[in-house]
Amino acid sequence: MFLLLGAVVVVVCVIGGFIWEGGAVWALFQPAEFLIIGGAAIGSILIGTPVVVLGVLLSQLKMVLGKPTDKSEYLDLLCVQYLLFRLSQQSGIMAIESHMEDPAGSAILSRFPRFLVRRDAVDFLSDSFKVLIAGGISPHDFDELMQEDLDIRRSQGLRPSHALAKIGDALPGLGIVAAVLGVVVTMAAIDGPPEEIGHKVGAALVGTFLGIVMSYGFVQPLASKLEHHVEDESHYLLCIKTGLLAASKGFPAAISIEFARRVIPGDVRPTFDETEEACRASAKPGSVAA
Repeated sequence: MFLLLGAVVVVVCVIGGFIWEGGAVWALFQPAEFLIIGGAAIGSILIGTPVVVLGVLLSQLKMVLGKPTDKSEYLDLLCVQYLLFRLSQQSGIMAIESHMEDPAGSAILSRFPRFLVRRDAVDFLSDSFKVLIAGGISPHDFDELMQEDLDIRRSQGLRPSHALAKIGDALPGLGIVAAVLGVVVTMAAIDGPPEEIGHKVGAALVGTFLGIVMSYGFVQPLASKLEHHVEDESHYLLCIKTGLLAASKGFPAAISIEFARRVIPGDVRPTFDETEEACRASAKPGSVAA
């Protein structure tokens, strides 16, 4: 929502200010300049970005248009962990195996569809629990194993934003390329009437304008938005890691959940009472078929 609102504000303020100063808005409509700058930018990202990163980029662009992770989603995550930890302590770690082999068919996980759609989170939880099921790993080594997983996931998640930021850095230069081409066209018509020369010079300058405003007004902020999205996803996975690590040390389910709750960002962190109430409600007799 704010992404689209911000884009509207940029366009309205830039174009509105230009009109206020007496500019003719149609003078900014230069399709050739858009083609040169936009085409060169798209070509550059195709040249310098692996196909897999382009796929992740498109996926992240879709996700940033949605709402960010809120408190209710974190409550779902805490409840998922609480129920699994509780089952593990009551029936043994092997009771978790069926839930990890088929998360969609799990009587616990299937109750939380917003968690199941997060494939990275489901895979991370499943893979980490399978390590505990296999046994023979100390809490220290388990912590290190999960952290390495989180580091590589975060590194891969940041690649699209880095690629987009590089294109943003290049756009002012591509704007200059368009301007230079406009000057070449102008020089070819230097013996023409003054109004024609003025029009061609104006079109060339629009190329510089477009390159700068596209870079600093749209592409760079969008790259920053994608980076924030990756950080949000990293916090979500960190919540899983912290809860699992506490459970692997033998803490009761309620204490393990408190460890997980404490790493949630403050603006979306449920209170202790909210977490306790949600976990108790999810664990009512008959609510889950273990």
